[in-house]
Amino acid sequence: MWEDFKKFAVKGNVVDLAIGVIIGGAFGKIVTSLVNDIVMPLLGVLTGGIDLTEAKWVIRKAADEATPELTLNYGQFLQNVIDFLIISFSIFIAIRLFNRFKKKEEKPAQAKPTKEQLLLTEIRDILKEKQSGKQ
Repeated sequence: MWEDFKKFAVKGNVVDLAIGVIIGGAFGKIVTSLVNDIVMPLLGVLTGGIDLTEAKWVIRKAADEATPELTLNYGQFLQNVIDFLIISFSIFIAIRLFNRFKKKEEKPAQAKPTKEQLLLTEIRDILKEKQSGKQ
């Protein structure tokens, strides 16, 4: 089992995965900051100064300190949905670009046939014509 793990680790899969997790975490923080600090305040301005992150539906008001207020925080949920949509769209675009570049690399360059190959092709075609003419 140790040998299998070493083969797996040496192939670079573990390193690639670790780099992806680190970059993904950092990217997630950037998008969260974008949504919290730019998108949500702009949505607040568009909605007449309402802070959407504080939007909630009170199911039960607090009666005293023993029974706290029960709420559905749909504003926070909306903010998390926007985070998700931005991150997922960014990943979609990145993968699409990666696949486009990968396809370009995979296409082998068509080599021009050499003079010998052209002559052999002509000879083959002539022989095929003679064979079909005899039948």
